[in-house]
Amino acid sequence: MRTATKTAPPSQDDLIGLARSGHQDAFRRLVEPHRDSLHAHCYRMTGSVHDADDALQDALLRAWRGLHRFEGRSALSTWLHQIATNVCLDALAGRHRRVLPIDYGPASGPHEHGQRLDESVWVEPYPYAPPGLHSGLVSPEARYELRESIELAFVTALQHLPVRQRAVLILRDVLAFSSREVAEMMETTTASVNSALQRARTTMDDRIPASSQAETMSPVGDDGVRELVDSFVEAFERGDVQAIVALLTTDVTFAMPPYSGWCRGREDVAESWLMPEGPTCRLRYIVTWANAQPAMAAYVRDAEGDDYVPIALDVLTLNGRQIAAVTAFRDSGLFARLGLPDRLPGVEGS
Repeated sequence: MRTATKTAPPSQDDLIGLARSGHQDAFRRLVEPHRDSLHAHCYRMTGSVHDADDALQDALLRAWRGLHRFEGRSALSTWLHQIATNVCLDALAGRHRRVLPIDYGPASGPHEHGQRLDESVWVEPYPYAPPGLHSGLVSPEARYELRESIELAFVTALQHLPVRQRAVLILRDVLAFSSREVAEMMETTTASVNSALQRARTTMDDRIPASSQAETMSPVGDDGVRELVDSFVEAFERGDVQAIVALLTTDVTFAMPPYSGWCRGREDVAESWLMPEGPTCRLRYIVTWANAQPAMAAYVRDAEGDDYVPIALDVLTLNGRQIAAVTAFRDSGLFARLGLPDRLPGVEGS
């Protein structure tokens, strides 16, 4: 009886050869292991999940067309990140940086939502749920953990860097490429890379919180974080304003992009955010994750029926066992990206 011979999977060189001869499936298999890292890199650069989609598509198209120029002197990952970086630098040339309302202007009073501005002004949330509170570094040379580098405060701080400084910091301190590799990727000198990195680190140290969300949530633990968020959701769904406020820090902030207004402090947040009639029966929530932070997908009762439809994604920033910030993104298009339903059935008797 003959034993079936197992065929070894094609090597990277085999896939490169096939892709160069026009085999699109070989190219897909070649780049697929790098897709998530490339997309996250484009998001950190642009601050927008939609712009990251476009940048990644453009980068992969450039890689497909330019594969004959890949000589193997650097790792494939390095070459792909070089292309993605250049795509982002091209796309960001001449653009205004993205921000959150707290960076856009001073705090406003209760019910002052401010002006509704074009969505391209704002940093967008990113559909990323960490495998756990300790996802670790991409390598010992990285300065920031992977989950920390996708947190909302970190990505927002990145947008305050000049774009080339932004690219250098991400490539060096998040993805752990060497200064020499970054210099080659950006067609500059190692000294220039190190100088840009030093300036970028100074800016970031001034703008990011002393403790990342990963560090803040670590002592609470996965179960403790879930318990806190579940308590928050349950308080909303039963309309218990007192219980909601008790879960907020005294200097909590609330913002609602694409509106420019934001407020600080329990009283103002409660007055701005909590409807006078209370949220009972009007809102339902699904707990999810965005930017490696817990989030609440909010659904509102459809005016034309009993079902609930998407209204906002509330990304939560925690401080221990309390909530220090709520950024409520009024963009129902985010729900599909998070794998969330486009409506929830009405509750009988509501």
